[in-house]
Amino acid sequence: MGTEDYTFPQGAEELHRRHHTVEAPQPQPFLKSLQYSVKETLFPDDPFRQFKNQNASRKFVLGLKYFLPIFEWAPRYNLKFFKSDLIAGITIASLAIPQGISYAKLANLPPILGLYSSFVPPLVYAVLGSSRDLAVGTVAVASLLTGAMLSKEVDAEKDPKLYLHLAFTATFFAGVLEASLGIFRLGFIVDFLSHATIVGFMGGAATVVSLQQLKGIFGLKHFTDSTDVISVMRSVFSQTHEWRWESGVLGCGFLFFLLSTRYFSIKKPKFFWVAAMAPLTSVILGSLLVYFTHAERHGVQVIGDLKKGLNPLSGSDLIFTSPYMSTAVKTGLITGIIALAEGIAVGRSFAMFKNYNIDGNKEMIAFGMMNIVGSFTSCYLTTGPFSRSAVNYNAGCKTAMSNIVMAIAVMFTLLFLTPLFHYTPLVVLSAIIISAMLGLIDYQAAIHLWKVDKFDFLVCMSAYVGVVFGSVEIGLVVAVAISIARLLLFVSRPKTAVKGNIPNSMIYRNTEQYPSSRTVPGILILEIDAPIYFANASYLRERIIRWIDEEEERVKQSGESSLQYIILDMSAAGNIDTSGISMMEEIKKVIDRRALKLVLSNPKGEVVKKLTRSKFIGDHLGKEWMFLTVGEAVEACSYMLHTFKTEPASKNEPWNNV
Repeated sequence: MGTEDYTFPQGAEELHRRHHTVEAPQPQPFLKSLQYSVKETLFPDDPFRQFKNQNASRKFVLGLKYFLPIFEWAPRYNLKFFKSDLIAGITIASLAIPQGISYAKLANLPPILGLYSSFVPPLVYAVLGSSRDLAVGTVAVASLLTGAMLSKEVDAEKDPKLYLHLAFTATFFAGVLEASLGIFRLGFIVDFLSHATIVGFMGGAATVVSLQQLKGIFGLKHFTDSTDVISVMRSVFSQTHEWRWESGVLGCGFLFFLLSTRYFSIKKPKFFWVAAMAPLTSVILGSLLVYFTHAERHGVQVIGDLKKGLNPLSGSDLIFTSPYMSTAVKTGLITGIIALAEGIAVGRSFAMFKNYNIDGNKEMIAFGMMNIVGSFTSCYLTTGPFSRSAVNYNAGCKTAMSNIVMAIAVMFTLLFLTPLFHYTPLVVLSAIIISAMLGLIDYQAAIHLWKVDKFDFLVCMSAYVGVVFGSVEIGLVVAVAISIARLLLFVSRPKTAVKGNIPNSMIYRNTEQYPSSRTVPGILILEIDAPIYFANASYLRERIIRWIDEEEERVKQSGESSLQYIILDMSAAGNIDTSGISMMEEIKKVIDRRALKLVLSNPKGEVVKKLTRSKFIGDHLGKEWMFLTVGEAVEACSYMLHTFKTEPASKNEPWNNV
């Protein structure tokens, strides 16, 4: 599009009236500005808004509801809600009991701890949690991670007491971390575990957990402590002479039953309870089968005696002395982050289905407090597992009362029914774990990542491969490292692009995205698609100069009007630091040496404020060379080109002074 295609105003005064002035924001006192920044950073949801213009008694009631969400729904609770929660609570209890026992074995802990951990933490969460659908309990991945990390320092078989105490201590530190993140509003740290990272990590952990269950399926007594697939498969196939066919047949049979019920419930959603009841049914049938056939005498391992009674206190068992405290802290921090990410993701997913919101920071406090209290009551790490929460959701739960019902059912089991689990075969627990883990291998999500974002797919597969062929910790570190590297890449290498005019409009867009757009002769419009910081200032300087070089070369070869104006579209540059300001000064000098003119379009308030304070606008650019839109900037530059065809642009010739 040539200059002759534009309709120019009759005079500079008319043009001046048509353009709007770029204003700097009003200066604010430092303390007020700091207060605003802290509020926007830590309180984006403005939780204190509801307390405005309220009397003291009302503020107390609102505060009670905010910090103890049970007071939000309890006053409105009715019999209809209770009927729904009663059914949901009993249903998830039927799943929680066998899963709790299974996952405790996965963490190399006594099976009874799985039941303890399904009693106290759900009660705490019912008081402090904001999700209506989350069902609290132990999870396979955190159990595996706990077992893998603690086993490196202490052998659970040689020193079970020390191992148990370390598990309680790790749970305590996990709770402290989770509660602290919520109290200090630092939940954004968990966001470094991206969706791709979680998909790959969970899939890898599920694969490792499933392969480790081959020990129970084949009835092996000795097995590797390593979690990588090579060590596991070597351990399995180096002991073929110890495989027990009785255990294998029993395990495969129950695994087929569990997978069949799961498939049926997926196809017929209204029969969700079939899959939910299948694990407990398997435990009952397996126990009866072993009891009547005396299969324990033929190589089928059983749980054995489970202690009757409620959770014993364990506060005095926590270890705060070296050399084991560092192991407990490390285990607690890593497992706490993983459990927190899973629990919040699950809670938000189901909240979205029912069209309500949960407060992520309150959830962190709830998770933290239930793990702190749990560490004092013989529980290990708990969160909101997806499988149990999905059953709770499908069962029609209305409030967190379903967790209380589940806890009461588990309490009844602890008081009266634990002897009945004596003959439960370990192979059934292995089948239950494998069945649950297969649901965590989300290959469809991986395929979706491949189609949408190849780099996210790389992150996902890095996490998966790291977990499967290395260890759970290695997979997590690799995935997080790649995610952070990508974040740094985005920050340090922002997108820049040439913009052109959409025909018959005043709209300017990326010429690559809109091939029909046309560049304006004599004018180069560049878009900076990120804030300008120390991390990207050097790159932007080099890239802008390269754009200018390429444009001048193109103009020279094509014989078009020589380049006169460089318009920087700052619409996406929300902020700038001192390194960015120095970069702008250098760019201005380079452009001046080439007898060109720098023009800024739509600089944001924070950018204008800092450029003004640094005197870049007053001493280098000139306020008259800032415009609200690219269209106004092009119109002004085109007027100058039309009026002064024979004169080069200079700082002393602003268009509005003509």
